[in-house]
Amino acid sequence: MYMKPVQVLFDEDLLAALDSDSDVIERGRSKVLRGLVANYLEERRRAIVDAQYAAGYGVESRVHEEFADWDEEGEWPDE
Repeated sequence: MYMKPVQVLFDEDLLAALDSDSDVIERGRSKVLRGLVANYLEERRRAIVDAQYAAGYGVESRVHEEFADWDEEGEWPDE
């Protein structure tokens, strides 16, 4: 896989703290930062999907209104 270099600016204290981390020392700064960015993007993707799900099926959606009394229509087994 081709890796493209990217310039990122850190203040000196933050960079020193990053470089002194044991995981960064063991794995390398670039690999750790790539992992952090990948995690961030996955969290953002999940947040977007969750927001879309809430908009489509949440309390304020039309679907919620259409199925609001559904549980009263069926017969449910005793637990």
